[in-house]
Parts: sequence; C-alpha cells; structure tokens
Amino acid sequence: MSPRRERKPQPIPALTKPRKQRLPSIAERTLASGLRVVAVRRASVPLVHLRLRVPNAIRRDADLARTAVLSRTMMLGTGSRSQGELAEALQRLGGGLRVDDGADGLSFGGESLKSELGGLLALLAEVLTDAAYPRAASEREAGRLGDHLRRALSQPGVVADEAWLTRRYGDHPYGRSLPTPDEVTEVAPRSLRALHRRRVVPRGSLLVLVGDLTPARALDQVEKALGGWQADGTGADVPPVPDVPHVPLLLVDRPGAVQSNLRLGGRAVRRTDEGYAAAQLANGIFGGSFSSRLTQNIREDKGYTYSPHSAVRHLRGDSRLLTSADVATEVTAPAMVEVLYELGRIASLPPTPDELESTVQYLTGTLALGTATQAGLAETLVDLMSDGKGVDWLQEYPARLAATTPEDVQEAAATMLAPASMVSVVVGDADVVEPGLATLMEVVRR
Repeated sequence: MSPRRERKPQPIPALTKPRKQRLPSIAERTLASGLRVVAVRRASVPLVHLRLRVPNAIRRDADLARTAVLSRTMMLGTGSRSQGELAEALQRLGGGLRVDDGADGLSFGGESLKSELGGLLALLAEVLTDAAYPRAASEREAGRLGDHLRRALSQPGVVADEAWLTRRYGDHPYGRSLPTPDEVTEVAPRSLRALHRRRVVPRGSLLVLVGDLTPARALDQVEKALGGWQADGTGADVPPVPDVPHVPLLLVDRPGAVQSNLRLGGRAVRRTDEGYAAAQLANGIFGGSFSSRLTQNIREDKGYTYSPHSAVRHLRGDSRLLTSADVATEVTAPAMVEVLYELGRIASLPPTPDELESTVQYLTGTLALGTATQAGLAETLVDLMSDGKGVDWLQEYPARLAATTPEDVQEAAATMLAPASMVSVVVGDADVVEPGLATLMEVVRR
C-alpha cells in the first residue's frame, strides 16, 4: 500500500460581494371596500401563498381574550360547511388556511396549488363573511386555549416576557401579549359573531399574494372572490405609546428557581427612519446574530447561558428591542454585568471594520435567504407594506447597509442601546440573586 498523503489545510475563501436582488413582477389594487391587494410573481414552484393582515388594535384588556378566542374559532366552520368539510375543501386545493391574533389585529396565512387560487380565495371569503362559531366547538376550543395558557404562563421565560411588557408599556394594550385562562373561558361563544363583524373589516386591511401567478389576473380573481366582503368602519387605531419609563430593575420572585431569566429592552428604530440600517447593524453586532459580541461573551467565553440574543419587533404603534438571556441562578449578577458592559461598549465606541463588514454580510444574506421562497417573500412583503414600505426596499436596504460607517453604527447604538435607556426585568430566586443585582442598580421586588 502506498503511504497516505496528508492534505494541507485550505484557506477559507473570502466573502464575495452580495448580488443585487432582482425585483419581482408586481401589481396592486385597492378594492372599493378599502382592501389593498398586492400580487407578486415568483414562479419557483407551482404554488401561491397568501398573507392577509386585518389591523384592529386591542383597546381593552377584555379584547385580548376575545380576539384570542376569535382567531382560534374562526375556522370551526361556516354557514354552509362544517369544520370537517372546510378542512376537506382546503385539502382538495392542495393547501391550507390559518388565522392568528396579536395586539395589532389578525393575520391570515394560506397556500394552494396555482391552479386552485380561485378556490382558496373563495374559501377565504367564506370564512371572512360567514364564519359560524358553533357553540359547542367554540367552547371546546376556548377550553383548549385556556389549558395552553396555563402551561405557557407557568414557564419562567413567558413570565419574564409578560413582566417586561407590563413594565415597559404599563396599562397600554401592548403591556400584555397573553390573556389569562379565566379571561378566555369567560368569552361567550354567542358574542363571537358580533365581534367578527366589528373587528374583521376590509378597510385598511392588506392582502399579499406571492407565487406562480399572473399579477393582473390574480387581482381580478381577488376582486371576484372578495368584492362582497363589506363592513362598516375601520380597524381600531393604536393608542399613543408611552415613553420608555426610567424605572428600577423589577425582580420577579420564583423561590427555589435554578435559573434566572434576564430581559432588557427599550425603543427601537422603525424601518421608515433614515437610521434604520445603522440601528440594525448595531443590534446585529451587539446581540442579534450568533457571532454577536453578547454571544461570544456570555456563551462562548464565560458559559453563562446557551442562547442569548437581542431582537427588534415592529408593531403598528411602536418598535422595540428586547435582549434575552436565561442564566444559572449563581451567575445572575455576573451575567447582568456582562450584558450591561456590552451595551455600554456598543453605545460608546464604533465597531471595528471587520465586525461591520461581517454583520453587513450577515444581514444581507439573511434577507436573501428569508425572501428566497414564496412563503418567505410573502411574509416579508406583508411586513414591509404594513409598515409603509414597498418592494423596492428589498434593493434599498442592502445598499444602505453597505454604505453605513462605523460611526453611523455607534451613533445609532448610543440612542437605541444605551444601558440607561433600558427597562430591565429578572425572574428568579429573589433571596439568592437580589444582593448581587442590588450592587449594580436599584431593584424592586415583586
């Protein structure tokens, strides 16, 4: 046998310049009812994906439970089909239809074979205009939702998220994302049809279709199917969001907990702001990517946590950034020190050119990956267009990222990521972790 040759390590090739995204063929129309419709051709597979946003803000605590039950019972049947018959009809189209709820309104998602788009739109129209809300099935679904909420609200991470929302927004509707099980079970099934008529309205809503379609013809199909969706009024506006409060760290006691859940956050920059690209880069460098400073520090270097991260979420009335880290009880204060250190560092010093370049590549690449599929493009476009942007943003955003300087990033971070601007919550064993946290900042216990 001939001696085995050892291969020399090969150098990792340098990153190439991202390719400019090609904008898809698109058509748009606003129906007489006020429904805005956007159709986009992406003929990669013979499917069509739809996303419908019905903006109708939560106004009172009771609305949170009502809307949660509404979204989970809307697909239980219509005036002409039972739940099973509706599911069978969707199956014959080679697709599906879903409803979800949030503080800003309702979201519908669906897909079908391209040849069955008309059928999918007809079923969507049936649900929008003639959902039945059968009593027994609605009560069962509300019971399941109550059980789900009991489990969710017992999880420390969910407790931390909800506590942070209340600390940040107070009595504003954004101050809660989940109703209680008791609130859900108190929703009367007989009230759901009236709630549907008030909340599920076309005016101000946005429907995006993406797939193997002819945009102009797709608009005609939508008008034929949804032209009869009529309702008086518009979705409720979002009440003004309060300023970020300057409050002590809130410590939520979980006696005997072996882990602490850290949440720090504040206001973020909207997509419509000139400094959005710089702010996204600042977040990516700080904690918004797996190679971020926060991950390298408290995961890779110190082993305090498995998956720290920071993320920006855009709402109709606000944009927020939230940093999350779940750490062992005994390192709660040391982990907080490092989070505050990384916040202070990104807010006071420009990033290095290498950090900036790699984060530009990361954000550009994630946008390309996120819009590579029909479903991903549909989800991205409904987010963008709900936020006042158009399809051109898919080219503009990477160009803005590439043109951003280290000084731009530091300036954006000084506004968005300064430690003094953060609302902080920790859920953990208060008797154990409070002394250490109190050496860092003022603490109030709940």
